Amino acid sequence: MQFTLALAQSGYPQDGDVLAQIEGFATKAETAGATLLAFPEALMSPREMSATELKALAETLDGPFMQEVGRIAARHHLWIVGTMSEVNPAGGPPFNTAFAVDDRGVLAGSYRKCHLYDAHGVFESERMSAGDQLTAIVPTPFCTLGPAICYDLRFPESARAASLAGANLLLYPAAWYEGPHKLDHWRTLLKARAIENELFVAGICHAGERFVGESLVYGPLGELIAQGPDPNGPSKGEGLVIAHIDTDEVTSARNAMPVFEHRRPKLYR
Repeated sequence: MQFTLALAQSGYPQDGDVLAQIEGFATKAETAGATLLAFPEALMSPREMSATELKALAETLDGPFMQEVGRIAARHHLWIVGTMSEVNPAGGPPFNTAFAVDDRGVLAGSYRKCHLYDAHGVFESERMSAGDQLTAIVPTPFCTLGPAICYDLRFPESARAASLAGANLLLYPAAWYEGPHKLDHWRTLLKARAIENELFVAGICHAGERFVGESLVYGPLGELIAQGPDPNGPSKGEGLVIAHIDTDEVTSARNAMPVFEHRRPKLYR
């Protein structure tokens, strides 16, 4: 199955209008013939926010923000994957939740980030609650998605679980912080998840100044499919990255190198 994937490398909108920003990228993605449009982590936030502000921003998955995202998806005939601050029913910090909305505007699946980034002076656990389940796959007419979020990329168990459940495209909305070796880690880990699971992997990075930039798509043999917004190297700027996906390549890769048949799960416990 062939389809076109669009990655919206977006930052905090200068005017704070997140929905207008989503609409603008959706218009570009539709013009480019995309079927699926994916946004980075912190999509719902209009700017850098404190823990208190983030909790106040939070909504349910059927709240006004998601309703409007659904209308945008339907208007532009796109599946949209993004992230939001989801209300915690227990009253604690919100969840950092990835969502997938279909081209009719209906919520098709969601995932709460379960690995929180407490490192290098950043403490996500003080701002958000951790989900208690690994990535849930999202069937679509053109592929099977495995959405995860940023720091999840460092945990191969999550990617393997999604692959075993049938995913042929892993999506990582991220706000991947800058730092020593961090850009190299971003590239290498995305490529590794593609090679070891023999599927497509896309990383969509936030365009803010503190992040590495460079959204990427790798194929099931680890080949670079798309890079941007600047194809010649890392770019912190905003832009749309287009990748042409053929999910039959996943089957071909797994037939040629049948690692899933060669697994020995009893030894891994």
